[in-house]
Amino acid sequence: MTRNRDFTDRLWQSITEIYQSTLAQPFINGLTSGDLDRKSFIFYLLQDTLYIRDYARTLAMLAVKAPNEESIMLFSEHSRACIEIERGLHDSLFADAGVTHEMVASAQMAPTCQAYTSYLLAVAHGRTYAEALAAVLPCYWIYWEVGKVLAQKGSPEPLYQRWIEAYADESFGDTVQAVLEITNEIAAKETDITRDAMVAHFVTTSRYEWMFWDMGYRRESWPV
Repeated sequence: MTRNRDFTDRLWQSITEIYQSTLAQPFINGLTSGDLDRKSFIFYLLQDTLYIRDYARTLAMLAVKAPNEESIMLFSEHSRACIEIERGLHDSLFADAGVTHEMVASAQMAPTCQAYTSYLLAVAHGRTYAEALAAVLPCYWIYWEVGKVLAQKGSPEPLYQRWIEAYADESFGDTVQAVLEITNEIAAKETDITRDAMVAHFVTTSRYEWMFWDMGYRRESWPV
């Protein structure tokens, strides 16, 4: 799929350092080396399960604000699919990692997970469609870019390799490309003020993406 890259190029350039820091994350490098502590990976997956529920809610709110039928259908479908597909991936990984349904049901959000999802929901509820679109984009785009990089290296740990393959998959790339197209189309119709706000939200949630993997690596808990 081809796309007008003008605005999304600007978005990506705004997070160059954040993305490079993401690739240098101990969590990310531990996936390809196979040295990542299994407990950290399980902690991350449990938090991601909690995150996905609110991310799906955010996408549903985006569908409500969408300006045309195509975008309404796309984000409605993505809201459903992110729960269905991610739940399938998580359940499969949990089963092989020995994680029980009770462990999943009793998991509580870590500080970073709660902060990130709260930010997404607040932007989707209280800001414009364009701003909400920019806020959800890093979860699509950064995962795809990271997945492609990790797929070139692979992992000696089968559990981690399956996770890598899920985000490097071509079908996921098509999904990301569709959202990038929409972002460029919407940004072209907005004012400079709104485009600046879109960049600010994109940078903030890209930082949260870095923090999410760092949270998993440290198995973050509430300090009090």
